Amino acid sequence: MSHKTNGIGYGSEKPMAIYYEHPDWFRPLFEQLDERGVPWQKIDARHHSYDVRSPEQEYSLLFNRMSPSAWQRGLGHGIFYTLNYLAHLEGQGVRVVNGYRSFHHEISKALQLTNLEKLGLPYPQARVINHPRETLAAAEAIGYPVVIKPNIGGSGAGIERFDSRNDLSAAVEAKRLYLGIDSTALVQEAFTARDGIITRVEVLGGKFLYAIQIHITGESYNLCPADICQNTRGEELTRTACPVDAPKSGMKVEGYEPPRQVIQDVERIVELAGVEVGGIEYVIDDRTGRQLYYDVNALSNFVADPVRVIGFNPYARLADFLIAEARGHQASRGERVVAGGGPR
Repeated sequence: MSHKTNGIGYGSEKPMAIYYEHPDWFRPLFEQLDERGVPWQKIDARHHSYDVRSPEQEYSLLFNRMSPSAWQRGLGHGIFYTLNYLAHLEGQGVRVVNGYRSFHHEISKALQLTNLEKLGLPYPQARVINHPRETLAAAEAIGYPVVIKPNIGGSGAGIERFDSRNDLSAAVEAKRLYLGIDSTALVQEAFTARDGIITRVEVLGGKFLYAIQIHITGESYNLCPADICQNTRGEELTRTACPVDAPKSGMKVEGYEPPRQVIQDVERIVELAGVEVGGIEYVIDDRTGRQLYYDVNALSNFVADPVRVIGFNPYARLADFLIAEARGHQASRGERVVAGGGPR
């Protein structure tokens, strides 16, 4: 689906492409690109094909917004396909934001933990398994309570908590454990968030952008910031910024300034993972007082009603970043980009 080019001088400029699957999450970005009058195009990841023989670079840049939770919406076929498509584009020399390496990390919680170990950063104890019968031995090694996390999750999908061997054994015997679409999962120590607070740090261009604290209610694993539509003062965040299907979770959100060490840690995490636009989540475990990094999100949905929550619109900065990256890439390839226009 193409968007018309507004403004003068863009007629010969290749469009940017936004490759996405969820119908609502990215409307604020689309609006910012329209306002800037740059040529851009939507690519629906749900039904897509490409010709490996084509030498033509169709896009000045592609921004990958494929969601690992697509399997919950009957679209799991697009996840592994996306890895092949991104590799194809990068092989052609297309500038891809959140490309193959980033998406590979997005769909592997196991790889995320390997990176945290490599960086010497704290994370919940975990074992990686490929069959339900391995869960009991892994849980005994870690100690209860534990959670079982599919390697490819997204929005907390498929996570289950078990407080005792009897509970987990019953689930294994009943063959009701789901390890996800790649038959790989984590058996991980369960933590209790101190004061019910999860902190999420967002990056743009691999650098700190902002942070929020999410006040959770009960055992909730879906912490998508775009779906949390109430601030800590109890005010409803504007519905134009929230997806139409945002759940009534009761969770609340507020802006937060993290310690400098956290910012440095997060920037190291995303650099290793190749994540240019993303969010890292951490918690203070109430039982031990340890700070634990536990999730790396390359598909980062900015907080709803951001101006009210964090004081600025991150979608505007994201749009400017994408435009600058597209033009910088064109210039590096020897295409002359004129002010206010496209390559000549």
